[in-house]
Amino acid sequence: MLDFVMPVPLTIVVDVAAWGFFHTATGYAAHRRPDRRLEHDGWLLRLRPFEQGGRFYRRRLRIHRWKDRLPEAGDLFRGGHSKRALPAYDAAGLELFARETRRAELAHWWAMACGPLFVLWNPPLPATLLITYGVLVNLPFIVIQRYNRARIEALRGRLRR
Repeated sequence: MLDFVMPVPLTIVVDVAAWGFFHTATGYAAHRRPDRRLEHDGWLLRLRPFEQGGRFYRRRLRIHRWKDRLPEAGDLFRGGHSKRALPAYDAAGLELFARETRRAELAHWWAMACGPLFVLWNPPLPATLLITYGVLVNLPFIVIQRYNRARIEALRGRLRR
């Protein structure tokens, strides 16, 4: 925590502006990430066995019932791609969609990782609430990207056969 104490209204304004900045900056950084760096799942993005090819999210979280209600900002920056629908059902379209799910997932992981910065200027309770906010806001989007990528990988496997 910093040595000075801001008035509460100013702290709230700074907190809201900081989350806005973090989301915009991480989204833009992910948007600018070269496509070649998103062609494969790295350690963080790799699908895990418990996800069961996306069935975990469908059965346990009923993701298919709520995922389309959340906003989608993949085309917010020029040259970006929306993930509302597949661009094409061929191998190239599926690869593009998988790459864009990786890009979106990274953006949300990076935004969530900014949460601990709030301890620099907030007392412990508000900092904890702001970190919790960051997790609760970003985790559903991460889950959606992982679910979609698992489904895409299944389609890509069928195409290869």
